[in-house]
Amino acid sequence: MSDDAAKLLDGAGALLICAGAGMGVDSGLPDFRGGEGFWRAYPPYARLGLRFEELADPRHFAEDPELAWGFYGHRLSLYRRTVPHDGFRLLLEFGSRLPHGVRVFTSNVDGQFQAAGFGSVAEAHGSIHHLQCLAGCTAGIWPADAEVVVDEDTVRAVPPLPSCPRCGGLARPNILMFGDSSWVPDRSQAQLDELTAWRRTARDLVVVELGAGQAVPTVRRYAELASAATGALIRINPREPQIRHGRGVSIAAGALETLKRLLPR
Repeated sequence: MSDDAAKLLDGAGALLICAGAGMGVDSGLPDFRGGEGFWRAYPPYARLGLRFEELADPRHFAEDPELAWGFYGHRLSLYRRTVPHDGFRLLLEFGSRLPHGVRVFTSNVDGQFQAAGFGSVAEAHGSIHHLQCLAGCTAGIWPADAEVVVDEDTVRAVPPLPSCPRCGGLARPNILMFGDSSWVPDRSQAQLDELTAWRRTARDLVVVELGAGQAVPTVRRYAELASAATGALIRINPREPQIRHGRGVSIAAGALETLKRLLPR
């Protein structure tokens, strides 16, 4: 299958990278797949029996802000100090040489693509590096510049917590959470609009999908849609590599090891 993928890449005029959470595993980011993976990364939550889906709930910011910001503040600090693995560089260098360039569509909120030097990233679920007002006094979105201090034993945030510069009330990450009706989508929508406009003009588009599972299929669906006309899809996933209707190339392996094989250094 690697030979088929290499042939697709050889004929590429444009590269669209579609990335899910598995893309960050080779950078040392925790695998939140299932309760066990999440609890290995966060033992205090295992003691409380709290799962990722329960913590990624916007109601906690109103009901228990120290709990909410403990979870997101710890992740913010982790993502800030994480160095993107070499697969990011390989993709950027390959895509930058193509006539129509490279774009990214991701459900990840970690900012790893930007840290690796990518200029055009569509973050479908928002970004942990940006904030919005919890009370909704403004639809503004601003950078998360402040440091959030988190007690490592309890994974609860220590006040003062991030606040809205307009009303002084509590701020929350500009991330689409579970059951979230208050997320401000403006920043992400502008990114998606730019990506859509680029796709209309890009020729010989090849889609490389990495680390995107079926539990939250946002990335998979976008990758399949973008490659539907030509079948020029390379799906890289160690657990769920299957492609519907056989349209594309599936590789059952991790992101970094596969990219090292496929892309010249």
